[in-house]
Amino acid sequence: MSIGKVDSMNRSEKFSQVANWFNAYVVKAHPENERLQELWMKPEDPMAACAGWSLTADPVAKRPGGLELNVLLERIETEMANAAPETQWTMNMALAQIGTCFPALHEKAIAIGEQLGIYRNYPIFKGCTSPFAPIWINEMV
Repeated sequence: MSIGKVDSMNRSEKFSQVANWFNAYVVKAHPENERLQELWMKPEDPMAACAGWSLTADPVAKRPGGLELNVLLERIETEMANAAPETQWTMNMALAQIGTCFPALHEKAIAIGEQLGIYRNYPIFKGCTSPFAPIWINEMV
């Protein structure tokens, strides 16, 4: 599929579980997923931003070369509170990955999670609660 087609399909989906499946099994396997990540790392469209942060969280743990982790943490700190719930979910995942995988950023990621307070006993999808990043980070470390 072309980047345009993948982008159109992503932005047209409004059901979070379908969008997450699409991101996990189609977008992440797309040969140009890094270009899609760059395209979607803007907060205007919740499904695109959700996919962009999902594509960001994955390489944090697997291949962080080229990622500006401090810049990502700054974006999470300034954007997450006002982001759509779908986007918050994947931003939280990126925050936890950074705090878990990079000892030098462990405390900073925890502090951002504490400051935001997002997901402290907060169910975001029916029957599903995302881990509170500071607890998640500490348990993984």
